[in-house]
Amino acid sequence: MKRTKIIDALSCTDYGKEITVMGWVRTHRSSKAVDFIALNDGSTIKNIQVVVDAGRVDEATMKSITTGACIGVTGTLVESPAQGQASEIQCTGITIYGLCGSDYPMQKKGQTFEYMRQCAHLRLRTNVFGAVMRIRHNMAMAIHTYFHEHGFYYFHTPLITASDCEGAGNMFQVTTKNLYDLKKDEEGKIIYDDDFFGQQTSLTVSGQLEGELGATALGAIYTFGPTFRAENSNTPRHLAEFWMVEPEVAFLDQEELMDLEEDFIKYCVRWALEKCKDDLEFINNNKFITPQHDLIPRLEGVLKETFVRLPYTKGIEILQEAIRNGKKFEFPCNWGDDLASEHERYLVEEHFKKPVIMTDYPSCIKAFYMKQNEKQGDGSVGYKGCVAPGPTMQGTDVLFPQIGEIIGGSVREENYDKLMGEIAARGMETDKLWWYLDTRKYGSCPHGGFGLGFERLILFVTGMQNIRDVIPFPRTPKNAEF
Repeated sequence: MKRTKIIDALSCTDYGKEITVMGWVRTHRSSKAVDFIALNDGSTIKNIQVVVDAGRVDEATMKSITTGACIGVTGTLVESPAQGQASEIQCTGITIYGLCGSDYPMQKKGQTFEYMRQCAHLRLRTNVFGAVMRIRHNMAMAIHTYFHEHGFYYFHTPLITASDCEGAGNMFQVTTKNLYDLKKDEEGKIIYDDDFFGQQTSLTVSGQLEGELGATALGAIYTFGPTFRAENSNTPRHLAEFWMVEPEVAFLDQEELMDLEEDFIKYCVRWALEKCKDDLEFINNNKFITPQHDLIPRLEGVLKETFVRLPYTKGIEILQEAIRNGKKFEFPCNWGDDLASEHERYLVEEHFKKPVIMTDYPSCIKAFYMKQNEKQGDGSVGYKGCVAPGPTMQGTDVLFPQIGEIIGGSVREENYDKLMGEIAARGMETDKLWWYLDTRKYGSCPHGGFGLGFERLILFVTGMQNIRDVIPFPRTPKNAEF
C-alpha cells in the first residue's frame, strides 16, 4: 500500500480509510488490552497515535518495538477520542524495518544539548532537532523566494579562492602538495608552482568580492552558500563552516541599503511565523530552550517595530553614559573600539528594546572596501553633540536581541583612487585583487550589499542558545567527526 506521510494523515478527515504510515517510534505504552505507539516520520513535529488491540500483532513483535525503532503501520484512520489530536490509526498490521536496543543514545529522557552534539548522527531524530531543521529549511526557502520576488539573480561564487575578502588571514588552505615534502625557496617560503592551481589558495570566507562583479553586470544578485573561517573560537556564536547570504545591488545608497536589510529580515521572520507555526509553538513551550515562553512574542515584536538607525558615535555615547550610571561591561567601548556582543545586546535589549541598524563605523575597524563618509573627523555628530574624532565608513550592521550582529553591510567604495588609497594605507597587497580593482576602472557604479550569517538567523528564529545546534553537523575546533 502507498505510504501516507504523517502530516497528511493528521490533517485527513476521511475516517474509515485504510492507510499505511512509516516512521520512528517516539514512545510505546503497553497494557493487557491495548498498546499505544506514538509514531513520527519527520514531516511534522506532531506524532500520530497508533492503537494496537491485544492479539492483533504477536506478543514478541510488540515487545521488540521500543523508542527509536523504525516501523511501518497499516490500519484504519479513525477520529481520535483523545484531546490534542484529531486522528489516530487503529492498527491491523506492523512491519519492522529496524529495531533499537536499550543502548539507543536518544532515549526519551532529558538529554543535554552538549550530550546530543556527541551523537550528531542520531540527534536529528529528536523532536527539538526535527523542529530546528524544518525551520532551517523554511528560512532557506524564504531567502530564495524573497530575492526572486524582488528581482535578484541567484549568483554562484567560488568556494576556492586566492584572495582574502576580510583580510584577517583565518582561512583554510586548499592544496594538493605533499605536506611531508614541501618545496621551499631560499627564504624558506613554500613554492606553489607545482600545486594544483599554481598559487596559494584557500576556502572562501565570503563571496562578496565576486558578488560585486555580478551586481555590476546583472544589477542585483545574491549568493547563498557555505563559507569557512579557520578561527580558533570555541564560543556559542562561531563555526568553522557556516552558510552566508550575501546580496549586492548596483545604484544603491546607504538609506536604500538599510531599507533592504530591514525589509528582508522582516520577510524571513514573517515567513517563519506563518509557515512554521507548529514547530515554533513546540519550541516556545519547551522550558529547556525558552523558559520564559517568549520566542513567538519576540518574533512578532520584530515585525511591529521600525528598526532604530543609530550612528556608531551616538551608540558609543549611550554605552559610556550607561557605564557612568553603573552598568558593567567586560570589554571596553571607547570610540574606535569594535563593539562586543554585550554592547550590541545592551543597545537592542535594554536601551532601545528593538532592533538597531548601526551605521557610520570608524574606518579603523572596518574592511578596506567600505565607502568613507565625505566629512572626515567631524561628519558624524552623535549623542549629546559628541563628534567622531576620525574617519567613518558607511557601514550598516543590523543588531538583534539575543544575537547581537545578525547582518553586516555597507556601501562599497566605487572610486578607484579612493579605494587604492585605502588599500595603501592598510599596507595591503594588490596583486591578487587586480580583477576586483578593474571594476573601479571600467564602468564603475555606486553599489552596496550585506552579509547575513544564516545560522545566526536560525538562532534567532528558533531561540536556540548555541550555533552548533542549528546546523546538522557543526564544524568547530577539534571537531569534524560526523
